[in-house]
Amino acid sequence: MDKIIVNNLTKVYGNNPEKALKLVDKGVDSEEIKKQTKQVVGARDINISVAPGECFVIMGLSGSGKSTLIRCINCIIRPTAGDIIIDGDDITKVDSKKLTEIRRTKMSMVFQRFALLPHRTILDNVVYGLEVQDAPKDERIKQALRSIEMVGLKGWEDYYPHNLSGGMQQRVGIARALATDPDILLMDEPFSALDPLIRQEMQDELIEIQKKLQKTIVFITHDLDEALKLGDRIALMKDGKIVQMGLPEDILLSPATEYVARFVENVNRSKALNASSVMVKPRSVIGSKDGPRTALRVMEKNGISSVFVTDRKGKLEGFITADAAYEAAEQGAKTLDSFIEKDVPVTDLETPLSELLDVLAHTKIPVAVVDEEKNLKGILVRGSVIAGIAGERSDEDE
Repeated sequence: MDKIIVNNLTKVYGNNPEKALKLVDKGVDSEEIKKQTKQVVGARDINISVAPGECFVIMGLSGSGKSTLIRCINCIIRPTAGDIIIDGDDITKVDSKKLTEIRRTKMSMVFQRFALLPHRTILDNVVYGLEVQDAPKDERIKQALRSIEMVGLKGWEDYYPHNLSGGMQQRVGIARALATDPDILLMDEPFSALDPLIRQEMQDELIEIQKKLQKTIVFITHDLDEALKLGDRIALMKDGKIVQMGLPEDILLSPATEYVARFVENVNRSKALNASSVMVKPRSVIGSKDGPRTALRVMEKNGISSVFVTDRKGKLEGFITADAAYEAAEQGAKTLDSFIEKDVPVTDLETPLSELLDVLAHTKIPVAVVDEEKNLKGILVRGSVIAGIAGERSDEDE
C-alpha cells in the first residue's frame, strides 16, 4: 500500500477560488486564469503516489508549484480541491485533533533555512519535537542523542546554533526531524542554501541515513543533479502542473516535452546514469564446461577475440581470449577451466558511469555488469556508454 497518495489536488490562492476552479476544470492555463479572476493557481490537478521507503523528488524552477505541493501534503497549506491520503487517512477531511496527531507522529519537515531556535542548545533543539509529543524526559534525551550521532554531530550537544556552520545547522534540522522517528520526511529544498561542497556532503549523508532507516521522503529541489542523485522517482513541475514523472533515467533519456528536454540538456550524464542504464546484452556467453573449440567457434562466428564465461546458473567466471582457447585446443583440453582469465573488469548495476570512465578508457575487453549474486547481467562497451552520455539509447553489443 502506498504511504502517500495525492488525488486531483489543486490549490488556488485568492478570495474566490471556486471561480478559478471552474476554469481549471475547463483546461484554461494558469496565466489566463489569473487575468480573468485575479486568482493564482499554485498547483493544479496533481496526482502522485509515494511508496513506503521511497525517496520521491519534486523539482522545478521557482514558481513551478513544488513548495505549494509539499506544504499541501501535510496541510500546512490547505488544498482547494483534491485528496491527500496518508496511510489510508484523507487528511483533508480529518478534524484538527486528528491532523495534529498525524503531523506529530507520522511526519516531520526539514526546511531550507534551518529554523533552529537560537536560544536553545543543539540537544534542546533536537529534543523539541519529542517535547511536543510529551515523551518521557529520559526517552527523549536518548532518542535525541541517537539522532545527533546519526548525523555526525556527536560532541556538539551543548553548543548553540550560532556556533555551528550552515551545513552543521542543517544536520541539526535533520536530526530534529529524525528524533521523533516519523514514517515520512518532507524536505523543502533543505540543501539549497549551502555551499556546493557542503551540499554534496549533505546529499551523501542523507543517502547513508536512508540506507539505514528507509524513511518515506518527499524531497523538493530546483537542482537536477541533486534530483538525479537522490530520487528513486522524480516529478518535474511547471506552472503548477507535473509535466513528467518517472525514474531518473526516464526523464534524462526520454524527456516528454521540449521544456523537459531543455531542463536536462546540460546535466552531467556520467554522474546521473549508472551501469544498468547503458549496459547491453553480450552477443555471446559460453559455459565454463564448454570446450576450447566451442569457444573458438563462438568467437569466429561473432567476430570477437574474447568471450565471457559463466557457470550453469549464470554466475560470472571470467573470460577467455582466442589465444588462450587456441592453446587449450592444442593441448587437447576438454574444458576451459584452467584457461579462464579471472581478472575481469567488473561493476555492479548501480555504479555511476562517472566512476567507470577511467576503467573503460584502459580496458581491452568490455566491463562486466553483475548483480549481488555475481550473475552476469550485461556488459559496458564504449559505444553504449558514449551514446548514454550523449543522451541517446544504444542497442550496440559486443
